[in-house]
Amino acid sequence: MTGITVYGAPWCPDCWRSKAFLAAHGVEFGWVDIDQDQAGLALVLELQGGGRTIPTITFPDGTHLLEPTDEELARKLGIEVEGPQQ
Repeated sequence: MTGITVYGAPWCPDCWRSKAFLAAHGVEFGWVDIDQDQAGLALVLELQGGGRTIPTITFPDGTHLLEPTDEELARKLGIEVEGPQQ
């Protein structure tokens, strides 16, 4: 699955966790730092009706997840994982 974009900020530990999960499972994704990219921030605000929850992760099917757990990401991507996820 391509076309996944993670919108977040370098200071956000949940952003780092989500990016690490995707990378560990070989999932290609783009990264947008909403502190530096005004268009990225505008998209996050639009998707959330003015909210700024990060990470906001968008998918090619038009859906998005807000601050997902590793388990939520795995389920969305159809990734089988063993044991409890952080």
